[in-house]
Amino acid sequence: MILALDTATTTASLALYDPQSQLILAEQTWEARRRQTEQLMPVLQQMMQLVGLEPDAIRTVAVTTGPGSFTGVRIAISAAKGIALGLPTPPQLVGAPTLSVTAAPWLDVARTLPNVTIWPFIQAGRGRYNWAIFKAGDHLVRPAIEDHHVGNAERIEAELAAQNDPVWLVGETTQAIQQLAVRFPHVVLVDSASGLRRASALARMAALYVHAGYVDDVDSLQPLYLREPS
Repeated sequence: MILALDTATTTASLALYDPQSQLILAEQTWEARRRQTEQLMPVLQQMMQLVGLEPDAIRTVAVTTGPGSFTGVRIAISAAKGIALGLPTPPQLVGAPTLSVTAAPWLDVARTLPNVTIWPFIQAGRGRYNWAIFKAGDHLVRPAIEDHHVGNAERIEAELAAQNDPVWLVGETTQAIQQLAVRFPHVVLVDSASGLRRASALARMAALYVHAGYVDDVDSLQPLYLREPS
């Protein structure tokens, strides 16, 4: 069983995924508004009870590693490490960049369209965004720090203007992003409901990561921060 935890932003999400049947057994996504610490474990306990699972059924714990809020990223990583240390049979740990998870549901869809790139983004505060660029089928791509972009809506607009191929923007939609997307005929802005980052996507990615050998441990699982905490 794969347990997926995502508290990288104010959107929190948990999922339980059976990699054998490839079924999501339970998932909950909600606007935590910086209450992830107090809400995360009670929600997990409710989900486990709902589907009748005991903690020792968890074989893999997947978590978003960032970018995101400094506190939010740490909450899920700390929870994952705590679970790994607390179970009699320690589960393997898998860390996935936040923007990889945001892009994941659209990477297969884009396969059917030529030259489409997926640009997942999250809000980084003070009118800034973090984003990365994926090609169709890039499920195993884990962007390094230097592969992430940071800037305001004007910078995103300038980079979109320099593109000729179709671009799909997916993520935490804001009014500024909505306004700039309509200016370009080659840009599609995925609606906020369809583009919501969900732990089920993280869980499916974790299964692919495990198969490819991308597994962490308590020491190697670390946050991916794009700038130093202030």
